[in-house]
Amino acid sequence: MNRRNANHSARRRRPPAIHKRYTKAEILDEIASNTNMERKQVAAVLDELGSIVERHIRKRAAGEFILPGLLKIQAQKKAARPARKNVPNPFKPGEFMDVPRKPASTGVKITPLKKLKDFAL
Repeated sequence: MNRRNANHSARRRRPPAIHKRYTKAEILDEIASNTNMERKQVAAVLDELGSIVERHIRKRAAGEFILPGLLKIQAQKKAARPARKNVPNPFKPGEFMDVPRKPASTGVKITPLKKLKDFAL
């Protein structure tokens, strides 16, 4: 057996691309059929994953959740912004405007990890 055939047989075939976005029901059915689990069990696993993410991200928690190889979810605290008067209006040059104060808030940042970036290639 030559090198080319050895490499080809060692590689796995990639499953075909999906051209239409799946609904939640289609995702549950696909995972259930590929893992030999019942659909209710798959739904329970996804619900629990959502619960774990929520417990990591909420106030006074770790503030970060990593789904290994796929993505990182981070809570980001945004500082309060004070009110400002007589700020140049970017839409009407020469005019001034007042900018109201903005309270502190928390945002969510989702970062793709290596495996997810490689999927897009």
